[in-house]
Amino acid sequence: MTMTGLSRRTFLGAAAGASAATVLGAQFATAATTSKGCIAGGTVYIGSYTSGASGHGLDVSSRSGATLGPVRTVPGITDTSWFDRSADGKTLYVTNEGDPNGYVSALNIADATKPQLLNKVPSKGGAPTHLSVHSSRRYVLAANYSSGSVVVLPILAGGKLGAATDLVTHQADSGQAHAHQVVNDPSGRWVLSVDLGADSVYVYSLDVATGKLALHQQLKLPAGAGPRHLAFDRTGTFAYILQELRPEVTVASWDAATGTLKALSVVPAVPPGSTGDLFPGEIALSKDGKFAYATVRGPNTLATFAVAGASLKLVSTVSTGGNWPRHVALDPGENWFYVSNQRSGTVTWLPRDPATGLPGAVAGSLAVPDVNSVYFA
Repeated sequence: MTMTGLSRRTFLGAAAGASAATVLGAQFATAATTSKGCIAGGTVYIGSYTSGASGHGLDVSSRSGATLGPVRTVPGITDTSWFDRSADGKTLYVTNEGDPNGYVSALNIADATKPQLLNKVPSKGGAPTHLSVHSSRRYVLAANYSSGSVVVLPILAGGKLGAATDLVTHQADSGQAHAHQVVNDPSGRWVLSVDLGADSVYVYSLDVATGKLALHQQLKLPAGAGPRHLAFDRTGTFAYILQELRPEVTVASWDAATGTLKALSVVPAVPPGSTGDLFPGEIALSKDGKFAYATVRGPNTLATFAVAGASLKLVSTVSTGGNWPRHVALDPGENWFYVSNQRSGTVTWLPRDPATGLPGAVAGSLAVPDVNSVYFA
């Protein structure tokens, strides 16, 4: 992602601070490091930056227990930074963060270990940093970071992408809009886009017949909050909005019947007294809905929150074992965290105690230059 006159990848401060593990409360002091229930094997996709960087673009790895094996690079897939797949699991969609001209690629993954490029289409903007397959299964939605826009791309027969059916551009009250995420809500009725530059979450309706978006609500957060990503709770009635420029999570209620977000409270993503660079990266929830997790760049930590509807509480922070943790993913069995540490060029994995939800110490690492995300096939 690139900002006007300033590389997005260098925007968030200089070198991150030293990694430090901090655990809040004696009852959370330890976490189990066993791998019981871990799904042995499976294909893993890893994205990394290539433009002005040393990453590979798109890598394929395999997992044995928790350990990621050597990567194999898929040629010609540049600046891969986000993944989603078709409902039938046969097509993988990835962002290609070109700036000012970004793309979205469709790849056939009938053989998960050997992705084959079907086609790529313009995202109609710069630095597409996030995408998702709409619940109608008819469109891919992508967020263009540098141009502050959301594009709708139709899914054609065989999984290929067609030319955009719509493009909406956000406007910031000051500065520049930077769309960072676009997803549909759990009901499938609404599309939400989180914009870091506009300090807003936009709610749209999508006409599935025409592929056109219509603005329904703009939830404005405080100036300088820098909302980056959101995640819904398992009931679909609350959304947790991770802020990048303030190390916080905004808890919001979500009414799918009316398509309305309402900010309720703000919860810190770092312990009291934290100083220096503090830039949250990714938020994810456990399947049981009891825990939320967020990476924080600067202290290079993985934060754990206890979740209970409108209540969100920071209970633990641990070191990710790398520098600048941009993204975290839970494996399908939710026994391991995989953290993409961009500046150290490492994917680290940490065990998860299924009873407490807490991560343990780093158990392994794989070198991937300029890594940004991990996705399980």
